[in-house]
Amino acid sequence: MHDHLIDTPERIVAKQRQFFHNGASKKIAFRREALNSLKKAIIRNEQEILTALKDDMKKPLLESYASEIGLIIKEINFALKNLGKWAKKKRVKSTLLLFPSKSIILCEPYGVALIIGPWNYPFYLTFTPLVGAIAAGNCCVVKPSEISPASSTVIRKLIEETFSGEYIKAVEGDAETAKSLSEKKFDKIFFSGSSAVGKIVMQQAAKHLTSITLELGGKSPCIVDKGVNAYLTAKRILWGKFFNVGQTCIAPDYVMVHKDIKKALYVSFSKCLETFYGTDPEKSPDLGRIIDEKHFNRLQNYLNDGTVIAGGELDQEKLFISPTILEVTDTRTPVMQEEIFGPILPVIEFSRLEEVEDAVALNPEPLAFYLFSTDRGTVDRLIGNIPFGGGCINDTFSHFINHNLPFGGRGQSGIGNYHGRYSFDAFSHQKSLLVK
Repeated sequence: MHDHLIDTPERIVAKQRQFFHNGASKKIAFRREALNSLKKAIIRNEQEILTALKDDMKKPLLESYASEIGLIIKEINFALKNLGKWAKKKRVKSTLLLFPSKSIILCEPYGVALIIGPWNYPFYLTFTPLVGAIAAGNCCVVKPSEISPASSTVIRKLIEETFSGEYIKAVEGDAETAKSLSEKKFDKIFFSGSSAVGKIVMQQAAKHLTSITLELGGKSPCIVDKGVNAYLTAKRILWGKFFNVGQTCIAPDYVMVHKDIKKALYVSFSKCLETFYGTDPEKSPDLGRIIDEKHFNRLQNYLNDGTVIAGGELDQEKLFISPTILEVTDTRTPVMQEEIFGPILPVIEFSRLEEVEDAVALNPEPLAFYLFSTDRGTVDRLIGNIPFGGGCINDTFSHFINHNLPFGGRGQSGIGNYHGRYSFDAFSHQKSLLVK
């Protein structure tokens, strides 16, 4: 019998702590079996996952499969392939002063972890850290986002059918539930979401000095230098921006374009939008919808902060906003001060690189940074001078897909990183040992 309705956070954590101390989750064979079980459950529930994403935000089928199911399976396969290597004790050199001795690093699971997932990629951004937690040998409580309710229900059902609650448990609920969970003594907390909520989670973790990974967001700039191919640049920017209708933490938040190429870029933007979504974007099968009315209203207000160059169609009842290019001249407007998280792309003109550096400094340490340039000096200067989590040169979004690259922010955009080996490391303590 499943007792998710009567389990309190205290009972859940106590049961998992007991299970962890019994040592089963630390065994490599157990971890492999758990990863395989998760993979089978995702494949088995594929249709339910796709339906939930359609219910929550009308997410297009191809987008749902590629960014949610496909990427998780890829992440699990990568962990299964490399788990033995990651978990192996590692010999490092001892110094002459300590001769004769052996020096060893052991990867030790933290214990009982809490994962708080977001609503925008409810499966991928909840299950990917879970893959790291399982691979590293932890027990785990998973709190999916209540803002995507259909997905939250499927996540709970999938986890309940696959694992015992004393090992991995999904808890549904609102912000109060998340707060109540994060107040408990966990050994690791992994949170994806907004900076505002990230600060609250960090305060709760501080009470117990709990290790924390925060995946936040911010205003990720996209800089377009003169001398690039305008059409190819426009195509790559719009793909990254309007995937999941802009509801992505690493979407290009705004574009700064060199004055010499601005006109050509605008022409290319209009051509690309028509190629991608046709003349009536609302009928396009490739565009989802805004998650809820609160976000719709927030986004609608941004349209007053500039001049609409393309798009700008709205349907409040259907929570639809067409992909929109917005020319902006004032960096003090709300659209240039808050993370947009929707299908509106502000464009600002620049003529000197100092203007770019000054504009990015107004919203420092973005999660992602994108630069389109063929000039080596410009690339070296901006990449060297601007602090950011990760990014691309002459592309957008794609660094996120490579599990050999650590994904994470810094400062305002987060703490720590994950994906592939880095997910395993996020949920492991490196234990140093000197043997005489």
